[in-house]
Amino acid sequence: MTTDELEKLLAQQPVGFLHRLASGRIHRHFRLGKRRLIDALLRHSADNRAGMESDLQTLTKERPRYEQSVGHRQHPEPAAHQAKRPGHGERHPAKAGHEGSAEPAEPAPDLTAFLEGIGVPPPQPFVPDAWQEEALAHLAETDVIVSVPTGSGKTYVAIEATRRAIEAECTVIYTSPLKALSNTKFTEFSRIFGADRVGILTGDRKDNPQAPLLIMTTEILRNLLYDAAGGEIDVRLDTLGLVIMDESQYIADPERGVVWEETIIFCPTQARLLLLSASIGNPQDVADWLTSIRPTPCYLVRHHRRSVPLRAGYLHPSGKLTPLFRSVGIPHGSAAALHPEAKRLFAHYEDETLRPRSH
Repeated sequence: MTTDELEKLLAQQPVGFLHRLASGRIHRHFRLGKRRLIDALLRHSADNRAGMESDLQTLTKERPRYEQSVGHRQHPEPAAHQAKRPGHGERHPAKAGHEGSAEPAEPAPDLTAFLEGIGVPPPQPFVPDAWQEEALAHLAETDVIVSVPTGSGKTYVAIEATRRAIEAECTVIYTSPLKALSNTKFTEFSRIFGADRVGILTGDRKDNPQAPLLIMTTEILRNLLYDAAGGEIDVRLDTLGLVIMDESQYIADPERGVVWEETIIFCPTQARLLLLSASIGNPQDVADWLTSIRPTPCYLVRHHRRSVPLRAGYLHPSGKLTPLFRSVGIPHGSAAALHPEAKRLFAHYEDETLRPRSH
């Protein structure tokens, strides 16, 4: 197959198929439009044309079944551009939804319904969630990992645990992976607890280092614990009662994860550890590891319900906004039906990227 023939065959495929072909071959292929994606595949095929042709033939065999399942667009276009772009969950249309490949019977939400309720909610009295009280109750006795979705209220647990530790005349250390986040927390906690009770150590900044609450990067705490292990004991470690490690999913980072591991290993046994994360992939494994190296069992607090629900929309380069799915919220599972308007805009974008480039 010549390069021109391969290019012509690639151009005949839906862009979703091309992304499947590019997976494992082209870095960040999902950011490319169809024309640039075809160019990238052609460049890559120079090293392994046979493998590219074989995978492409396999995909083209799936296309008749795909097109039969997807059916016609609501707004038909010229035959030269009727290849459809499979959306999320449409690569195997026969599995899409309980009704097979048919669209759900209920009408798709319009933009008004999609945007309804977005904004600042009215003030309400604060009532802790059950999982927040559970985390605080166990933190009085043992280490705790809190793995809950973003916006659920992890910071409340950290603030209340800090308040209780300071009232017990214990030192509290709050770590974050970034200097910018440490500076933000320093400002936030100074407003909550008072500037005289909060200090910061980030390497670039050293303010009020004798305060009962110290904000620092995880690397700074690791270095302090290294010094203590070498005999240079910092007096604050004698009264250290709580170590809060925010964004603890960094323990899995290939480059920086060892800092989190060493900090946990060297942390004084009298101090409680509170690990916070919204995206740690295996919190039970981390809890089991802490249990194996620390004097008390580690308790895991975990739930998946979002306090602030997510919605998915698609913003076309033209400025057109539409819901991404046929439901207001993000559906669970891979068999999610796309919104008809999103399908139309996807097809329009595909057609735009197929136009010959001007030279």
